[in-house]
Amino acid sequence: MNNVELFLAHAIQLEREAARRYEELSAAMGTDGNAVLKEFFNRMARFSRLHLADAMARGGFREVPVLSPEEFSWPDGVAPEVADWAGADAFMDARSALLLAMDSEQRGHAYYAAVATTTTDAELKALATEFADEEAEHLAELQKLLAAAKA
Repeated sequence: MNNVELFLAHAIQLEREAARRYEELSAAMGTDGNAVLKEFFNRMARFSRLHLADAMARGGFREVPVLSPEEFSWPDGVAPEVADWAGADAFMDARSALLLAMDSEQRGHAYYAAVATTTTDAELKALATEFADEEAEHLAELQKLLAAAKA
């Protein structure tokens, strides 16, 4: 990908889906009675909405295309943060929720990192690297929680 506007259209969709999925996990942890993870997933949903707002603001001075679902170019045919979310339900346990979130964040990180690595556009490289770095921070938080859940 070598087009900032097209990247922003993808980032907007990715972050919109991520926020929605984290809200689902938060609700599931509420049902599970895990207040710590419920709040963590709420916080992750807020972060995704902040990333969404950031991508939209960056696109505010650009012509960000409105893409139909079939016009998106995702690695596996679906937004990285949507893949494998069919397993999210109100009865999942904490470890399953963390593993699902970890997989989602890894896919989001891989998407942004791949764009940063393969683009020839310097502005897009910097932007995708910034988004990948933010996803890496989320992964680090999830890894800590997952390690604590194992202990």
